[in-house]
Amino acid sequence: MTKPANPIIAAIDTTDLATAKQWSAQLGDHVGLLKLGLAFYLAHGQSGVRAVTDRPVFLDLKLHDIPNTVAGGVKAVLPLSAAMLTLHAGGGSAMIAAARNAAEAAGPARPKLLAVTVLTSLSAEALAETGVADSPAAQVLRLARMALKSGADGLVCSPQEVAMLRAEIGPEPLLVVPGIRPLGADIGDQARTLTPREAMSAGADWLVIGRPITGAADPAGAAAAIAADLATGGSS
Repeated sequence: MTKPANPIIAAIDTTDLATAKQWSAQLGDHVGLLKLGLAFYLAHGQSGVRAVTDRPVFLDLKLHDIPNTVAGGVKAVLPLSAAMLTLHAGGGSAMIAAARNAAEAAGPARPKLLAVTVLTSLSAEALAETGVADSPAAQVLRLARMALKSGADGLVCSPQEVAMLRAEIGPEPLLVVPGIRPLGADIGDQARTLTPREAMSAGADWLVIGRPITGAADPAGAAAAIAADLATGGSS
């Protein structure tokens, strides 16, 4: 699969519409996609998404419900022409298949469906608290295989599982990787991180980067620097 020219997805993690519009204007020419998540969508809905940008977005809603409800949710957001849409792999094969069937109504322009495996904020200890005794890597692989077989186009996974997934699932499925932190950046609540260059070298297609860009004094400059580093094969 052809890698995007600019693999950076800027995470617009705010519920303030004015701030989201400002970041969109600053970053639109320096990143491949903008990501809008659940909090923003609940605050502003489809009109808010359209107000932020007229370009396709990564709509990170992490849908997780019974198959019929998730299918209805997918159909409801098709008018936004999102480039990507997330759902939780933990919803099971029937839910993912229902989401894929609903997305097909949009034809070739449908959003790519990305299954979230194990949240990047979950360590092995945190995962055990949910009743999963296996390591995060084992759980990621289990959910990944099920999701792709059921109709997902790709996966959202921790940077540290990228190489393993590429070896197990091959080159075709999209791998979208949050929890990316450039060298020297605060890791925040991300328990399993890599730098942008490390993640791309491991096999990532897209990198989701939030606070290191939007929290910078110059968000456009921060995004441009990461993109230039990736283009030239730097180490950050």
